[in-house]
Amino acid sequence: MIKTFTRNDLIRYIYQETTKEENTEIENALIFDEALCDELGDLQLTVNGLGRIERSPSKGSIDKILSYSKYYNMNAVN
Repeated sequence: MIKTFTRNDLIRYIYQETTKEENTEIENALIFDEALCDELGDLQLTVNGLGRIERSPSKGSIDKILSYSKYYNMNAVN
């Protein structure tokens, strides 16, 4: 019987969250299913790209925080 694998199965496989039995089933399916192999490749590229994303707040967010801080300091009770 041929098992159908979902994106979630492939993501779990990429993150090594599958069992040895699941790994064997997925790896066997990859041999015969080109679409599944392509899907795994696309997901792997996405996962690899996640590590290169730089996260920083926008200038607008920083300005709002600084404005709030300035307002709070001017109105603070001593």
